Amino acid sequence: MKLVRFGPRGAERPGIIDGEGRLRDLSSHVKDIAGEVLLPASLARLSDIDPARLPLVEGTPRIGACVVQVGKMVCVGLNYSDHAPESGMGVPSEPVLFFKATSAIVGPDDDVEIPPGAAKVDWEVELGVVIGKPVRYVSKDQAMQHVAGYCVVNDVSERAYQLERGGTWDKGKGCDTFGPMGPWLVTRDEIPDPQALAMWLDVDGRRFQDGSTRTMVFDVPTLVSYISQFMSLQPGDVISTGTPPGVGLGQKPPVYLKPGQTMRLGIQGLGEQQQRTVAARIGDKQ
Repeated sequence: MKLVRFGPRGAERPGIIDGEGRLRDLSSHVKDIAGEVLLPASLARLSDIDPARLPLVEGTPRIGACVVQVGKMVCVGLNYSDHAPESGMGVPSEPVLFFKATSAIVGPDDDVEIPPGAAKVDWEVELGVVIGKPVRYVSKDQAMQHVAGYCVVNDVSERAYQLERGGTWDKGKGCDTFGPMGPWLVTRDEIPDPQALAMWLDVDGRRFQDGSTRTMVFDVPTLVSYISQFMSLQPGDVISTGTPPGVGLGQKPPVYLKPGQTMRLGIQGLGEQQQRTVAARIGDKQ
């Protein structure tokens, strides 16, 4: 299934994409794509619904983040063997973990704001893993039973905040709008091998990232198992699994985003995103 949330910010409704790629309203069956809806039994019940019997959503409504009420967003750094060298860092012996503030999460086509004074805003197309069943201390061979599905994440980053301002990476990762997610939550059964997905990102029509999840250092089962040793994961939590080469930081000279640009990105089978960059104004509300 391809589950989606659509409508104005803060008033999104749950939907599903039918076999012809059309959006259907799912709100007569679930309140939202969150929490217990992501449990295996709940997803099984949704899979029994015939989308053709659901109301067709006309027009082109705004698409929201594909999951709501995310308890935590755990990100993995330097997780592509061909990305770590371009960042000037070695391939890690264990997963590098950091958090992205859940207040950064926005829809896949919402504007990305350049914070006041920011000069090194960068892009990162990433495979998002959505947890569907509570998990802690799980083995690698049992880890996938706890995955509800996958989505596209743009792990937008401010490199000066991340690397030059002291402390952890979180400063450069959690700014408002720095976590576009979606368009769909694609359930695990539709993606038989998450380690064989092409992924790409363009800025203003120029292809910067053109990679594959094949070059991940730590695969999805390893990451779910590893993270569960340090914290429990709950339905709706998201793991953003790292990015392939081609980020702005790795260009020679580096290239960073400025207001008025357009990012387009996607992952095979998981859909596409498109964001416009705008200058954030102090006092604006989400």
